[in-house]
Parts: sequence; C-alpha cells; structure tokens
Amino acid sequence: MKKIFLASLLVLGLAATSCDDYLDINQDPNSPTEENMTPDMMLPAAEMNIAHSYGDYLRTVGGYFAQHYSQEFGTSNYLDYSEFRQSATRSSSMYRQLNTRALNNLKYVRDYAAQHEEWGNYLAATVLRAFAYQLLVDCYGEVPYTEALDLNNLTPAYDDGQTIYDGILAEINEALEKVNGSEQMATSLLFPGSKANDWIQFANALKLRILTRESGVKDVNSQIGALISQNNFPTADVEFAGCWKNEAGQANPFFLEDAFSSYGASQINIILNVALLNTMEGCNDTRLEAYFNPNNDGEYKGGVSGTNFSTTSTYKTSYWCRPNAHFDDPVVMISLSEIDFLIAEYYAKNNNASKAKEYYASAITASFNRANRLATAHKEAAVDMAGVDAVLAAYPLDMSNYKRSIGIQKWVDLSGYNSFEAWCELRRLGYPAMSNVMGEQVYNPSTDNYNPDAVAAGTLYHPINVNSALTGILQRFPYAESSANRNQNSPTYPGDNAPVFWAK
Repeated sequence: MKKIFLASLLVLGLAATSCDDYLDINQDPNSPTEENMTPDMMLPAAEMNIAHSYGDYLRTVGGYFAQHYSQEFGTSNYLDYSEFRQSATRSSSMYRQLNTRALNNLKYVRDYAAQHEEWGNYLAATVLRAFAYQLLVDCYGEVPYTEALDLNNLTPAYDDGQTIYDGILAEINEALEKVNGSEQMATSLLFPGSKANDWIQFANALKLRILTRESGVKDVNSQIGALISQNNFPTADVEFAGCWKNEAGQANPFFLEDAFSSYGASQINIILNVALLNTMEGCNDTRLEAYFNPNNDGEYKGGVSGTNFSTTSTYKTSYWCRPNAHFDDPVVMISLSEIDFLIAEYYAKNNNASKAKEYYASAITASFNRANRLATAHKEAAVDMAGVDAVLAAYPLDMSNYKRSIGIQKWVDLSGYNSFEAWCELRRLGYPAMSNVMGEQVYNPSTDNYNPDAVAAGTLYHPINVNSALTGILQRFPYAESSANRNQNSPTYPGDNAPVFWAK
C-alpha cells in the first residue's frame, strides 16, 4: 500500500489552525529545532499521523475484513485482504507511524504541558494517545505500553490488551481531573480554535467506546451508566474536516489511496462488496447512493471477496461500483451515530426497551443526516430521508437479540466512513453473522458464473481462497514486523483465529 507521510512534515512557526498549512512538506517534527518544539507544532503533527493511519490504511483493510469492500477486476493490490489475510509486513508502516511518530509527539506534548501546567493541552495529548493505543490493541491484541517510547529500551515488554485498556482509561480520567473546560488550546486540526471543553466531550465519547468494547469481559456497567447520565458528549461528529486540499499529497488520505487517478495514477482497487449491497438494497437503504457510485449502466453491483475476477471474465471494471470518495471528505474519529448506537446498547443490556429503541432510531437518523450532508455538500442528489423508516421497518430493534439489530445497522452506518470500527464491532458483537455460504457459490471463477442472490441480506460469507486458519472473520493482525522482529520480548503469535481480549 502506498503510504502518505506528508503529515509528518510541518511548516515551523505557523499559528493558523487551518490544516492547509500543515499539509505542506518542510521539516520533520521528530527532529525540529528546540525553540519550535511546542504543542502548537507537535500536536498537529500527531493528529495528522493518526488521521492518515486511521483514515487510510485502517479504513481500507477494515473494509475488506468487514466485507464492505472487494477487489476490483484485474488488480491485486489488496487481494490478500479480500481473502481475510494480514501479514506482519503489511501493517508495519502503520505501526511505525502510530508509534515512532504520533505517540512520540504526543509524549512530548504531554510532558511539556505538565511542566507548564497547560492542562487543556495535556488532556488533548492524552485523549489522542489513548485513541492511538486503542487502535493498536484492537489490531494486534498485545503491544508495548508500560515500557514503550523509552529510547533507552529497544526491547520493551508487550502488555496484554486489558492492561492497556485499563491504563489508557486511567490516563484519560487523570487528565480530566486536571482540566476545567475553559482553557485555551494549542493549535489543533481536529478542533480548530477550540477550548478544552471540546476535548472533554471527545474524551467522554472515547471512554464510552472503550468501556463498551470491553463490557463483554469486564463489568463496567456502572461506569458506562455514569457517563451516559453525565451526558457530556460531542454535539457533532468528531472529525478532521475542512483541512484537505485538492492536490496530490494533500487530499483526504483514503481518496489519495484509491481515487488518486485525479492526480495522474491509474490503478484502482476497491469496489462495493455484495454482502453490503444485498443488505442495503434489501431494505431500500438510500444511503447506498451517498456511499457508492453506480456502475456505468447506472446500477449497483457488488463484487465477491477473495477474487479479482479472471481476465476472461465478462464482469469488467465498468460492471462494479466504486466508493463515492472526495478529496475533502472528513476523517471521522467518532460520530454521533456511533455514540447513539453505544448508548442504545447500554439500555438494551439493562432491559430499558423504550430508551434503547429511542437511541437506536436516533443513531440511524444521525447516520442518514451525515450521508445527506455529505451528498449535498458535493452537489449530489440528496439522500431520501424516508429511508430511515424503511430501515427501521426492516431492522427494528429486537430486544431479545439486540446485538444483531445494532450490529447490522452499525456495520451499514460505518461502511460509509469508518470501516475499521465496523471490523472491530463485527468481532465483538458477532453481527452480521458469518453464514455457511462459500465465495465460490457467489462467483465461480472456472465458469464465470455470478450468483449474488446466494448471499442473504444481513449476513457475511467465506471468501474464495479464504485464509484456511480461520473459522470466520480475521480476528487480529500478526505482530508488526517493525516491532516484533527486533524485540526478543515479543510474544508468540497466537494465530489469526485468536480473538483480542475484548472479543473472547
């Protein structure tokens, strides 16, 4: 995968909060001059590294692992992902970007802010640090944490995921105790011109995600309830928006990765997966038109995991549907719909049907609103909001199996902007469930027979040439080569089928 590291290089001494300035390549913030090593410089550097890892690599692989995406005819860049395979090499660049760039910069900001009692900046750096560590745990299960980021220790111990989750929650709580919400902040690309209260709300939303993710293996019900009672969550999607330029190297990272023919490249890889298509078309879900473009005949067709179709196939590039990506699309860290789905799940677990249904409907409505907002921003056809009622009619919240209702609808929602989180929630909730359908039943490469109706709405299927180590979906990444190969303390890899701690 092509890696965009433009975010690692910043112009010195800029006070503007527009990330146009920070997309210019000039100087590596990991070795800046001493007088410029301030939160105004280092925080945006960390933000952009996280935005690129999260908004490009993790969105892409998550889309294949969650069966939002399949592989385009005639190209093979991500065919291994389409077969539910991941290697220690393929994720190494992302691992380095989060560790040696983002987390090191955030360590500096935290240390600087603590020394100068800038508690708003301390909170911002802590929240982003927790966000990055959550990503690493959700990918690898175990990574260095307690001994990490020490330049004198080249072989840090790996911590188990539960230890890291407990640690980052404690760090967020400690930072929240120090801040009052009115502090003026350093330059930030996530919250331009913000005060600390924006970061408090983001911290609460991130805590809600972390606590819910571990709620199946640890009793955190009272902590989740207290957060919800406090009701101090973001009032808009937390996203990197308004900061991408229509230029090579400076656009939305997902757009750069797979729609960059706008800047002279020609290869494309990602197409709509039949599993997602059948689920959305099965209930007349009008978000489909905002999330994906129709094919050359104005129709929606979904590809099949595990194949890029043979050169003799009748199903060429023009037959398939591509993501509806734009250079200025936001990179969403956490959305209003995700927050409402998490709250709905809490109430469903606690047998409060009226509240669970209220927040479930609110989550789906927020999802449609976001899709409509993006469509109209790009002068595309507005999303028919009547689709909300169609979805709720087809997938009402079933209190006897709330995981299925929430799991399927969260999966659909996240397909438009954050497929990595969809892969995580698939592993945790178990829905959409993996069916007994094999990819060869959907598309037979030998006969070129394509049978999309083999995939039932709201289900997944086993890819063609699927990773034989699996019984369902891929559960984790192998430990990154850039970390494990040079670290005698790296643990023995438990295998692709071994769940991370919160999915056991």
